[in-house]
Amino acid sequence: MIKTILVEDEPRGMNTLRNLLQEYCPEVEVIAESMDTEDAKKQIASLQPELVFMDISLPGKTSFEMLKEMRDIAFEIIFVTAHHQYALQAFRYSAVDYLTKPLDEDLLADAVRRAARKISVNAGGNNLETLLHNLQCPNAHHEMKLCIPSLKGFQVIGLKDILYCEASGSYTNLHFAGQPPVCSARPIHEYEEMLSRSNFVRIHKSYLVNLSHVKEYLRGEGGSVVLSNNQEIEVSRRKKEIFLNEIKKYYRFLQ
Repeated sequence: MIKTILVEDEPRGMNTLRNLLQEYCPEVEVIAESMDTEDAKKQIASLQPELVFMDISLPGKTSFEMLKEMRDIAFEIIFVTAHHQYALQAFRYSAVDYLTKPLDEDLLADAVRRAARKISVNAGGNNLETLLHNLQCPNAHHEMKLCIPSLKGFQVIGLKDILYCEASGSYTNLHFAGQPPVCSARPIHEYEEMLSRSNFVRIHKSYLVNLSHVKEYLRGEGGSVVLSNNQEIEVSRRKKEIFLNEIKKYYRFLQ
């Protein structure tokens, strides 16, 4: 059983979450419920839960502000929100689970299963720290960090340090300058979707490049790009126009 605390300031929302957990997530044991941040901090410190469901908007302060005040966060968190203005991109980069209201039972069950896996390998901590960092720079994508999931947990890297991503079956190798690549358990199409707003462009079925590291384009049927480490990577014929359009947007003076 996963010892769990629910933090929600609306009684109706609390009842809905509790009932859905009882019906669809029998592995979850709700050991306490809180309706504000101060009580939640006391309950967490006293009961030492493994998992906390936390509404983002709470009386007095947000759950993010509460978490910044806490020193040791030795539990997994699934955020719940009815507000879409929060930086959902920051959640995805940080590999932190969130659910939007109204709650979907299948997405809830999936989030609990992911939390259970993290708990079993003690993989928490870095992802939450990364989230709090990313929330401070929503408009400075190059300053954001990315949690890379692996079989052992997560590795945190800065987006600006990634040269390119390379497909390797259902895995992705992330390449850097001056250090070994990191293998992620996610396929490259997930990184393409996730990083498309952060100046990363798919130039080939096997490659996703960081435009900030492209220093030269060599013409050809598809052509190729030369990166900041002088590595040359092929641009597929099908991706050539997309790449050229994106590089012109990035370096606006070329237009």
